[in-house]
Amino acid sequence: MFNISQKILDLAKDAEREIKPVFEETERIAEYNQKKVLQAFIDNRVSDAHFNPTTGYGYDDAGRETIDKIYADVFGAEDALVRHNIVNGTHALSIALFAVLRPGDTLLAVTGKPYDTLEEAIGISGEANSGSLKDFGVSYRQVDLKDGKADFEGIKAALTADIKCCIIQRSKGYDWRDSLSSAEIGEIIAFIKSIKKDTICLVDNCYGEFVEEHEPSEYGADMVVGSLIKNVGGGLAQSGGYIVGTKKCVELAAYRQTSPGIGKECGATLGQNRFMLQGFFMAPHIVAQAVKTAVFCGAMMEKLGFEVNPASNVKRHDIIQSIKFNDPEKLKVFCRAIQFASPIDSYVTPEPWDMPGYQHQVIMAAGTFVSGASIEISADAPIKPPYVGYLQGGLTYESGKLAVMNAATAVDENI
Repeated sequence: MFNISQKILDLAKDAEREIKPVFEETERIAEYNQKKVLQAFIDNRVSDAHFNPTTGYGYDDAGRETIDKIYADVFGAEDALVRHNIVNGTHALSIALFAVLRPGDTLLAVTGKPYDTLEEAIGISGEANSGSLKDFGVSYRQVDLKDGKADFEGIKAALTADIKCCIIQRSKGYDWRDSLSSAEIGEIIAFIKSIKKDTICLVDNCYGEFVEEHEPSEYGADMVVGSLIKNVGGGLAQSGGYIVGTKKCVELAAYRQTSPGIGKECGATLGQNRFMLQGFFMAPHIVAQAVKTAVFCGAMMEKLGFEVNPASNVKRHDIIQSIKFNDPEKLKVFCRAIQFASPIDSYVTPEPWDMPGYQHQVIMAAGTFVSGASIEISADAPIKPPYVGYLQGGLTYESGKLAVMNAATAVDENI
């Protein structure tokens, strides 16, 4: 079934022995976060009645309202908007941005250019009159990272009177940099608010939830945004996104998601509550599985001589493992081998294609039960130098380990 070489099997034993302390710390964090989630379920008196579906307007959906309360409690926020019909993280971020920005305002990205799929929503790229923030009179500026860290002097200079909102991206996206910790994000937020206290600080939290003990909302973020088919969905949520934060910001987001005057009061859940609740309950454990898979992948690719980020022995801030291949063919071999070791569509050969929202062709391995669910097992990359591959997910460490060893064998035999 698997053609894993003896060389890779031997390297795997060495790797697991070396990264054991990292695994132990990952499991400790999972236990801490599991307690936090379980406490929120208990405090909010979750019952099977909350699984009941609603249709039509969805008035008085107790399950929907309880999910919002649980997210707010776990994230240490005043309120939350969690909806299955938010189609992805980009949609959730767009809702949040359009909710708080008005004509004449300026959006400032303080960790460099946001993830590729947000460019058209902001108006950095794409056609005019597409409905971007730019079309609605919202300006955009950015402060690039300096040596991989926030450029505080650059941020200070950019915080002019017209800045209404600052966006902070936690994960590296398709960049070669360290992802940001919640504490580092907290430093950025505190610095911004010390200069201009009414600035709304919005965090793209995708891939970062439950990797650490604390979330950016516990460090002063006004809005924290993510996708349910990544970390917080626990592999069970079938779609959706969330926005947590201050009561006012979440109210504005709800008005944007539905309509002013309606907000959170409507929204049929169509039988999705159980998946969302059970997935969130499972999320701390599932995220730990994904982190362990990423750590193992980093260790294995280091042993094969590749540069990786983060290194296998450092503290993690998201579930992403990046590997620099410096060769498009090696990158494709890696992604394809991950697909071939996936439970779904293992017979499919990924090819680079013009994926909507991206400037370069993207190759994507995603043999997942939920289409595109990054928390399961996936490997993707833009086809551009230096040909960096990004692995994330792993519903179980055991399956993730097999996929990584399969990919390592394929790459090693093609060096």
